[in-house]
Amino acid sequence: MNCRLGCGACCIAPSITSSIPGMPEGKPAGERCIQLSNDNLCMIFGMKERPDVCSSFSATIDVCGSTNTEAIRLISFLEAQTS
Repeated sequence: MNCRLGCGACCIAPSITSSIPGMPEGKPAGERCIQLSNDNLCMIFGMKERPDVCSSFSATIDVCGSTNTEAIRLISFLEAQTS
């Protein structure tokens, strides 16, 4: 599965404990990453500053569902199960 451009669920729903440019302590679950544009695109995509956890994320139907809303719901559920 390819990422849905403009989804951004993986940059909003999960917590990220790695340092992100502009967010040195990472980000809590449910908070938009500071590097997520208004169009829900990663502004540091492909850059060495992008956290490994972000670079290694692969969109799959069981995590991302078939809509952006479903992706937020599924990733939020998974976050709650692993916290």
